[in-house]
Amino acid sequence: MKRQYWLVKQEPESYSWEDFVRDGKAVWDGVRNFQARNNLKLMQKGDSILFYASGGPKAVQGLAQVVKAAFPDPTADEPGWVAVELKPERPLPHPVSLEAIKREPALARILLVRNSRLSVMPLDAEAFAHIVRLGQ
Repeated sequence: MKRQYWLVKQEPESYSWEDFVRDGKAVWDGVRNFQARNNLKLMQKGDSILFYASGGPKAVQGLAQVVKAAFPDPTADEPGWVAVELKPERPLPHPVSLEAIKREPALARILLVRNSRLSVMPLDAEAFAHIVRLGQ
């Protein structure tokens, strides 16, 4: 299967990039938005992830990878909700702020710019690579 690219958002007060790195992996659970859930269901082992901190200075902070595809969310009270397992790969040397992303014409079409409330969103390979280059 072809590698896919994603951006996941997290409130740093509840789970920061530093927490993620310290833990070495995380079950991405508790998602209760239907569109975000459907995106989680599409994730496959080996897919690439951008970790975005949605509080404080809103910025992409690092890269991660899907290590386990969708499985039933252990925190859900009803069926149909899923979780995935992610592992951190590396921080970006320079976090890429939402403002920097919005200034890039090549990124104007990504969901982070058009629908900033969605917590799990797909990216095409070009947008993913562009954001990573901005963080170098």
